[in-house]
Amino acid sequence: MELDLPNVKVKTKGQVVIPKQYRDALGIDDGDMVKVELVSGKLIYTPLQITTAPPAVKLNLKEQQALSRAQGKIETIQTDTVNSKGLTKDEADVAVKVGLIAEDQKYWWLEEWQRGEREVDRNYEKGDYVEHDNPEEFLKSLPS
Repeated sequence: MELDLPNVKVKTKGQVVIPKQYRDALGIDDGDMVKVELVSGKLIYTPLQITTAPPAVKLNLKEQQALSRAQGKIETIQTDTVNSKGLTKDEADVAVKVGLIAEDQKYWWLEEWQRGEREVDRNYEKGDYVEHDNPEEFLKSLPS
């Protein structure tokens, strides 16, 4: 997009007016933020796209308590799977509600799934597993 290049005057405190035609072309409005960089002796102004934070999710007391438990359990699952405990359905629901975990991955955090994760980790720690060199070998090892 080529626009005429008008000269602008630097005012008190280094203020520079961005010509209206440029503001309109870039969608810059009063109060918008602009990044200023010095590149090869030139000032480069780049409009910043600032997004507003989504409104905070309102939780009742029961949900707040479930969220607190969920946060602790999630941290333990991430650091010590073998000694962790999965989320209850209520804990998982509130964790999804506040964006702590993704809806489509909620099942993975539930106790039923985590029980299996703990079993796999314990077996691995004991060396109770079989390695296969290729997919065909693995498939042959499965019970029919």
